[in-house]
Amino acid sequence: MGPVSPSFVYPFALALVLASCLDRPAVDAKVAPREVSGCDVFQGSWVYNSSHRPPYDSTTCPFIEAEFDCRKNGRPDQLYLGYKWKPSACELPSFSGEDFLRRMRGKKILFVGDSLSLNQWQSLTCMLHASLPRSNYTLARTGDVSTFDVHDYGVSVVLSRDAFLVDVVKEKIGRVLKLDSIVNGDAWKGYDMLVFNTWHWWLHTGRKQAWDYIQQGETIRKDMDRLVAFKEGLTTWSKWVDSNIDPTTTTVIFQGISPTHYNGKEWNESGTTTCDGQTEPVSGSEYPAGPPPPAAVVSEVLGKMATEVTLLDITKLSQLRKDGHPSAFGFEGQRGNDCSHWCLAGVPDTWNQLLYTILVNRVDQISSEATKRYPTAGSRTFPVLLLRAFATFHVLLF
Repeated sequence: MGPVSPSFVYPFALALVLASCLDRPAVDAKVAPREVSGCDVFQGSWVYNSSHRPPYDSTTCPFIEAEFDCRKNGRPDQLYLGYKWKPSACELPSFSGEDFLRRMRGKKILFVGDSLSLNQWQSLTCMLHASLPRSNYTLARTGDVSTFDVHDYGVSVVLSRDAFLVDVVKEKIGRVLKLDSIVNGDAWKGYDMLVFNTWHWWLHTGRKQAWDYIQQGETIRKDMDRLVAFKEGLTTWSKWVDSNIDPTTTTVIFQGISPTHYNGKEWNESGTTTCDGQTEPVSGSEYPAGPPPPAAVVSEVLGKMATEVTLLDITKLSQLRKDGHPSAFGFEGQRGNDCSHWCLAGVPDTWNQLLYTILVNRVDQISSEATKRYPTAGSRTFPVLLLRAFATFHVLLF
């Protein structure tokens, strides 16, 4: 074989040198799951302010499900609307729907999970709509998928109802919850931000149980320890994310465990006490009962993943809000007592304020890291690196 022409080698050598000269700040810049500028935004307390107003009026937001519209369903008190989350060491940035959309311009966000994902998705759509009420938007629902498009910014905020994340398959024996299978995951690809959630449906029994059997590998059971099943299913999800999601193009967030308030002993009241009639949060910054068991499972599984996943750790701050549920003012009215979901407006608005805080911090930190790596300002950075690459290339070639 004869000598290789420099004209043939040139583009390949140049590409290699450029690759060695250019870092990838979007990959290298890590964002601590709990901290923003050194402040743990998930540690704090709820502070009442009579002048505080929720980010939208539930009576004018066109997206709220009847089960979350507590004011429309007759809830007489409005104190729950006046509480604001205050981190112990800092202030949260105010939510700006316009800034959120500007940062996410041309991108797609997907919420995947159960009705707590619905709670958060509806809150976010109301917050965005209230920020830009005259924006050109559409809302479409097909099966378990709801899509809110803000056309002026090219932003899609999508909800996919998937209570377990792993598959439930109808077979001859009945509905089988397959702890090792995520065929439905193909629909989650191609998004710029993924926000996952699962837990509540793992506990359902009787008529509310969505499966008849549980399958793990070749073993099929009628039932098993629900926390163990949850861990196995979540581990399958984590492996799917590690195998299918590119963290340089997709931000992955896991919504922490959303608590329930059916047992007053958890906050030092009678065991027969529930969220019904509660009008104030638990005082202070600690919940007497401590974190629920599935929260430890989430932390363990996320901690073993290769892909960076940001935990939206809403558990403790939501535990303090025993007053934030629909109780008798949910979908079933006086016939029910919903201490699982949340009134809108309400607690999920804070979840989205924290989501916005994470988004702002991630973008700003990546920008800061890039500046540290390349202190040459503005458009001069790439030409300098390019000249450096050419100089190195000529030394190598000649």
